[in-house]
Amino acid sequence: MKTLRLLLGDQLNIKHPWFKSVDDDIVYAIFEMRQETDYVTHHIQKVIGFFAAMREFASTLESAGHQFIYYKITDKNNTQKLPENLQKIIREKDISCFEYQLPDEYRLDRQLQKFAKTLSIECNVVDTSHFYTKREDLQTFYKGKKQFVMENFYRDMRKKHDILMAYGNPEGGKWNYDKSNRKKWKNEPEIPTYKYFKNEVSAVVSDIEKSGIKTMGNWNLKTFNYPINRKQALEQLKYFCEQLLIHFGDYQDALHTDEVYLFHSRLSFAMNIKLISARNVVDTILNYYRKHEDSIDISQVEGFIRQVIGWREYMRGMYWALMPDFKEQNYLNNRNSLADFFWTGNTKMACLKHSISNSLDNAYAHHIQRLMITGNYALLTQTHPDAVDAWYLGIYADAVEWVQLPNTRGMSQFADGGNIATKPYVSSGSYIQKMSNYCDGCHYNYKKKTEADACPFNSLYWNFLDDKREQLESNFRMKMMYSILNKMDADKLSALKERATHIIQNQDAY
Repeated sequence: MKTLRLLLGDQLNIKHPWFKSVDDDIVYAIFEMRQETDYVTHHIQKVIGFFAAMREFASTLESAGHQFIYYKITDKNNTQKLPENLQKIIREKDISCFEYQLPDEYRLDRQLQKFAKTLSIECNVVDTSHFYTKREDLQTFYKGKKQFVMENFYRDMRKKHDILMAYGNPEGGKWNYDKSNRKKWKNEPEIPTYKYFKNEVSAVVSDIEKSGIKTMGNWNLKTFNYPINRKQALEQLKYFCEQLLIHFGDYQDALHTDEVYLFHSRLSFAMNIKLISARNVVDTILNYYRKHEDSIDISQVEGFIRQVIGWREYMRGMYWALMPDFKEQNYLNNRNSLADFFWTGNTKMACLKHSISNSLDNAYAHHIQRLMITGNYALLTQTHPDAVDAWYLGIYADAVEWVQLPNTRGMSQFADGGNIATKPYVSSGSYIQKMSNYCDGCHYNYKKKTEADACPFNSLYWNFLDDKREQLESNFRMKMMYSILNKMDADKLSALKERATHIIQNQDAY
């Protein structure tokens, strides 16, 4: 019985049970396809990273003795569509059984379900063996509850997996050290030189160019610097533990013009294509922490682990609990276009210029740049969530829909009305000044409100609150701000709204 097993581009897990033994009657299929490069405009580095990692994985399979079929983007026998490629191989190789791992993207899940129904051969589906949780776990966890508070899920995960627990209580006496994770970085402590992987990708780049794939972002290097195989991912994890973990928690929300990564791990791309699992990452960090508790505070470790077993698993679970309707939600009825400078970085607002330029140059931005700079601005300018989703999904190397969509449409844009976040994450210029040095030397003054050189975030913030009264005024976490707004002098509010309207209508002038 000849079996065909499909591997998607984000299923590069050599530790999956599928690969425990070699069987000559099993053939694996991996495809580079226009179907996947063209449904949204991706960053050039994202496409390079996926293709390079997929080709590395094929080499890993070959070294282990597994049979596989690999279609490059330029191969003439590549139909560029998943069902057609699979059907072609099934027919040519006389396949009697088709198997695949559960996709993490709703679009691919439905496509493969539909394809499987057309087959007259046996078809089996297995889990990816990558996450702590199953797809449906959060639906069960929150059943009967009106709010899907992440903190409750996170605490349950800690207990269930005995992570940072001591006799049934949180180690250190606190569940969450978030208040310790908000320091502004002021050039100290020193940030170590980052670990770069000089992955030679000229052949991949050449194939992308030959194929005519439309991309965005910048690429002027000869090598790809993020991990593209398991060995490199483990090296990056080791480097994070040894060099960055000691200060991660303190500065995880910090922003700085001179630093792209600060103390962040740069592991998200490797994790999201499954080179390394969440459990692998958490276990390694805990083991390192146990050996260095005298020098590493628990707040640094908890801050990172919360992102992995809390936020990451929560986002995936919420994605599967809320799809497909989630992707169409626009609770705040935002309709404006995304500013053109999101594709160029050409703006006089220093915070946006740095965050967007960083994204275009590196296919990377950390969560506060995404949430409180670009996302904050998009929400305050009342941008249609479809446009915001497309930009976030395309521009970041680590962006796959299960994690991007709930973070963007839910957390960042509040388009779901509060399933993910309990309030909109919006701020004026004061927050940006508090957490960064972006305001230093900016064309605009974060202290001013309506003057020609006033920070646009200030008028946009109050205008947004006023425009969205109907949807937000009753939100218990917004009561203080609406109390301030309701006491505001009418002429002052009118001036703020006039300036905000001008900004929204002329965004690329700012």
